[in-house]
Amino acid sequence: MSDPSMPHSDRPLSPAEHALEHAEQAFGEHLKITPRERTALIRQAARRLSAEKDTLTELELLHSLCQVRRRGWANGLMNVTHRAGDVWVRKMDVLTVSERVSDPMISQEALREMLDVVLEERWREMADSPHTVMEEVRADLADAGTFLSSGQIERLSHSIAQAFGGVDMGFEDDLIVAEERRAREQEEIRQRAEERRAREMERLKEWEAHLVDFNAVPAILRCSRREALRWIAENRLPVAKRETNAEGLETFFFDPSELKKCRPLVNAWRKGLSGQAEHEDDNSLKSRRGNAAIARVAALDRFAAHFRTARSLKRRITLVTGPTNSGKSHTALQALAEAESGVALAPLRLLAHEFREAMLSNGVAASLTTGEERIIDPTARHLAATVEMCPFNKPVDVAIIDEAQMLSDPDRGAAWTAAIMGVPARHVFILGAADCIPLVKRIAELCNDPVDEIHLERKSPLKPGGSLALEELRAGDALIAFSRREVLDLRAELMTHNRRVAVIYGALSPEVRRAEAARFNRGDADILVATDAIGMGLNLSIRRVIFSTLRKYDGRQTRSLTTQEIKQIGGRAGRFGKHEEGLVCVLDGAGSPNFIRQMLNAPPEPIKELRPLVQPDSDIVQAVAQEVDTQSLYGVLTRIKRAVLRPDDPNYRLADMEQALEIAAALEGVEELDLPTRWTYAMCPINTRDNGIPRLVEWASIHAKGRAIYPPGTGRLPASATASREELERAEKRHRRLVAWRWLAMRFPKAYPDLELAERNATILDEWIEQVLRTQSRMRENTRRQQGRNSAPWEKKKRRSPAPGKKKPFKKGKRS
Repeated sequence: MSDPSMPHSDRPLSPAEHALEHAEQAFGEHLKITPRERTALIRQAARRLSAEKDTLTELELLHSLCQVRRRGWANGLMNVTHRAGDVWVRKMDVLTVSERVSDPMISQEALREMLDVVLEERWREMADSPHTVMEEVRADLADAGTFLSSGQIERLSHSIAQAFGGVDMGFEDDLIVAEERRAREQEEIRQRAEERRAREMERLKEWEAHLVDFNAVPAILRCSRREALRWIAENRLPVAKRETNAEGLETFFFDPSELKKCRPLVNAWRKGLSGQAEHEDDNSLKSRRGNAAIARVAALDRFAAHFRTARSLKRRITLVTGPTNSGKSHTALQALAEAESGVALAPLRLLAHEFREAMLSNGVAASLTTGEERIIDPTARHLAATVEMCPFNKPVDVAIIDEAQMLSDPDRGAAWTAAIMGVPARHVFILGAADCIPLVKRIAELCNDPVDEIHLERKSPLKPGGSLALEELRAGDALIAFSRREVLDLRAELMTHNRRVAVIYGALSPEVRRAEAARFNRGDADILVATDAIGMGLNLSIRRVIFSTLRKYDGRQTRSLTTQEIKQIGGRAGRFGKHEEGLVCVLDGAGSPNFIRQMLNAPPEPIKELRPLVQPDSDIVQAVAQEVDTQSLYGVLTRIKRAVLRPDDPNYRLADMEQALEIAAALEGVEELDLPTRWTYAMCPINTRDNGIPRLVEWASIHAKGRAIYPPGTGRLPASATASREELERAEKRHRRLVAWRWLAMRFPKAYPDLELAERNATILDEWIEQVLRTQSRMRENTRRQQGRNSAPWEKKKRRSPAPGKKKPFKKGKRS
């Protein structure tokens, strides 16, 4: 074959070069082909030639040149639109334009006109009205952190109005006016929020400024310093604020008005009495009981007493602990099915569904309640629910609370505390890893509930499996990463090696996760690539778990995996009845296999903090608001954070309330929403990285005006076979938007109408996402088969048996 880099005069022309030169001379001199394009055109020509064909037609030449220039057109068009600020133009839009071009000499103006047509088609596919399209486009951009200027809104409005043929009908003006009004309203809300937050902080500073230190207490109470110190130690005096200096010494501050209310009790305290009976008719004491100090109103330091129905029952707790694959739920589910009434509380909606299905399979009618879903059977006396939806006021015979090790979780641990303390069941089964034992026992002690313990062992052994190279993975393996990006990167790399891959990560809905798990279990996918989302709630037939890294970012810092994480995730290997043993490995270069071995053999990590996490509920929030005389949720939560639960409280810890506080701060500018409604919005499950808080505030402002907030749409979903990673992520964000909308619709059905449409849109997105994951994996498989590469490079070569008398070679750190 001739070398195309050699000058024409020094070598003979190849058939492709000859055909291209002939075609140019005949009808292509005006095409202005560059040297770089000529090299690509020669390859195009070679593909079109055959033994019977040695020339190119005019149409073939034009089509070949269009193929060569498509990428340049797309890149140029994308640069032009972004320089103009048309941030709504996507890569798929310009690629669609470039694929439609048939004239290799097309002008930039003509390309822009074609892009306008493609955009108008996209708008019409997105929704039935221009206003809905504008909302969807704006929401997608906001998810990515992009917000439109007035000029951008005007250009986008023009494009959308053109799509609906409404430029002459006033659509464009309506869109512009509506967007300008929306932007103005949101800016007013933002400014009001800033002013009110500043006012609340000023009130807090004024309150703190009039506090006094310990030196002033004896004079106010007319007692000695020794008596004051004793009463503080006995928790009789309300400490308003505590500060710790650099030396670790703590300073107490007191509210003088609250101390004065204690004067009638001093004589009783000196006698060792509580003082209540002695001063039952004392007006100041009644005032103190009716308008108590914030901490006493909130009663977070007596959290167990908050659940009156549970405290009225004679409860018995059975704590069932054991590693993954030890059958913890079997005994509890049997007791639940035999009971006349019961509730099963799960950490995930997916697990709540599984609990309900288990009861139905035993002939027990059961309802379902999760944050965004209700399936109510009026005849059922059993309920499956997520932990946050625990029913606190309806007594039952048996309750199951699963995954109790979540008590230590900084984000959701307070929900487990409330469920264990407050579930009104006569017999409570608490299931979890052995790590949860000290915390559950502490909670039972605070509730005065007796505890029985059952500890189970794994049904199949779990062993360290050394390190593995990526190409050594085979059917039945699960590869673990700790971010969506890493999961999709590993998926892409495995697919280039012709492996069928299923994926599971947190951004996927429970329905998609279940479908991907089923595909892996059926053998339709060879390898499962997943985050630690597989640690709970999925039945997976995994032989080996391989960690792609032994470190993870936990939202606060990058750290090594804990013993519990290694055991919880690695424990998914070796499903009983399917595999004789489970192996836990690490990817080559990702860490030491010895670390895995040490973690698997290590005892449960000692829990340094045995105080359970607690957080306020709506009743507590309203009580504190009444005490401090404010309807500001931000002010209430700030006061709770600073003053309600002492940092050194012997029994409880205040849960992280940062996201609720951030939402409350943003909601300060929304008028005409009462305090309980604001608190409900602050509890809404959102992702702050997806523009979640501004969107929530906008929905709340519409709600406050008495208008309806309709369900988010699905957007334009391209063919699953060609969907990019960016489009997959966009669909996942839309699904999260729908999750938040459905959650609010369950609580405010009048403000959030058409739940049926929201569920339908969520199903469409679920099916499309699953189709993308499944189709692209299947396409790789078809390509592999067509290329006849069924074995190499993935099937390991059989090692020859060693010669007699010689030992088998052994590679350190390698095990199968």
